[in-house]
Amino acid sequence: MSYTKTEENYLKAIYSLQVKIGKEVSTNELASSLETKASSVTDMVKKLDKKELITYEKYKGVSLTNLGKEIAINIIRNHRIWEVFLVEKLGYKWDEVHEIAEQLEHIKSEELVDRLDDFLEYPSFDPHGDPIPDREGNIPVRKEAIALNELKKGETGIVVGVKNTDIDFLQFLEEMNLTLGKSIQVEKVFDFDKSKVVKTGQQTVTISKEVGSFLIVEKIIQTK
Repeated sequence: MSYTKTEENYLKAIYSLQVKIGKEVSTNELASSLETKASSVTDMVKKLDKKELITYEKYKGVSLTNLGKEIAINIIRNHRIWEVFLVEKLGYKWDEVHEIAEQLEHIKSEELVDRLDDFLEYPSFDPHGDPIPDREGNIPVRKEAIALNELKKGETGIVVGVKNTDIDFLQFLEEMNLTLGKSIQVEKVFDFDKSKVVKTGQQTVTISKEVGSFLIVEKIIQTK
């Protein structure tokens, strides 16, 4: 059975929200995520419920069925593989690829995406550090990944991901030299607002607690 672009976007949004909040998703939460009216969401979730892609109970919320989850993960896989291709092979920047990948993710050809995955040598993470599910839906996990806010004075981490992919934020990180793969050492933490002075390369910058919460790093363990 084929599904519309709108249906697939709903399934993807429900999946992302379920991962984030760890429970059923309310129609208001879904409406906010999709930037649409709650009444429109209610109409769509009823349709998805009839197609057995979700389970929906009024006043309780929405959750994906196994089939719905499978479709959502596949769409996310498509999106992230296309982002890798756009950045690594076509020279796009990481703040330019999201909208293009939003369109490409709905191409109805599993063989095309599988060939693309093979061509890219099976990447595990996209240009923003988000995990790429494999063909079976298995999602890679970085066991040592933490928010930059968790690093203490004197500790160092490597940037491996971001929790905010807004264009303005990604461009800000470019300006601050806080992109993927960069080493960051915390030189000072201000008690007042928990902002940090960090060094990356030869550059020293001050970042807010909010920015620190959006940057994901792998802590480097210093050995004597």
